[in-house]
Amino acid sequence: MITRLDDQELKRKSRRQLLKLAPIAVLGAFAIPKLRDRLVEEGVRFSDWASGATFRSQHLAQTFSNSEVVPFEKFPYNGYDVLDPEVDLEKWTLTVEGDVQHPGEYTLAQIQALPKLSQNTRHICVEGWDVVGSFGGTRISDFLKLVGANTGANFLEVECADDYYESIDMASALHPQSLMCYEMYGQPLDRKHGAPLRLQMPTKLGYKQAKYLDTVRVTNILKPGKTGYWEDQGYSWYGGL
Repeated sequence: MITRLDDQELKRKSRRQLLKLAPIAVLGAFAIPKLRDRLVEEGVRFSDWASGATFRSQHLAQTFSNSEVVPFEKFPYNGYDVLDPEVDLEKWTLTVEGDVQHPGEYTLAQIQALPKLSQNTRHICVEGWDVVGSFGGTRISDFLKLVGANTGANFLEVECADDYYESIDMASALHPQSLMCYEMYGQPLDRKHGAPLRLQMPTKLGYKQAKYLDTVRVTNILKPGKTGYWEDQGYSWYGGL
């Protein structure tokens, strides 16, 4: 005997069938390069949006005691190209550009004259390793105040002596633990860790923490194809933790 299904039962069956077919549809999409690339791009874009939307600007990353810090010699050296671009440390200055009241060249001594923050925080690399290290420097927010930056702008861009480049959202730049770092373990940065100045942000993955800083720029617009070295190759732009 044939029985007639009511509308609710039909809807339930339709939903069950869709749920069964969904994995097959997704696998099919990933088998098609154009669809696969688009899905990945949209996924990364959504992840960046969600990370920015949920970021708590005053929520501090975990800090650690001195006994929990890895010995300096066990803190890995890492770079995208060369580990020492041979910066002339005696002549080095940081170029400041963009939406600031006082653009120009700033010496390391000027940066070191700002209030100093020392912190033991975890450095997490996208390659899968992490270590707790000891860092010292001035807050990015204090430096931006020195140069009269428009902190209502969207982004802080940096360019580096090894041709690396990066950009971060202004909220992350203003986070109270985001540093322009010139010390590790109470000593000046060594060349392979980014001397004389690098970013150090415990709310971000390691590739956002550019080394060998050469230029910083405050801006509302990022140049297409110039958002970040790894980001322009498909990594998440936000890079948050």
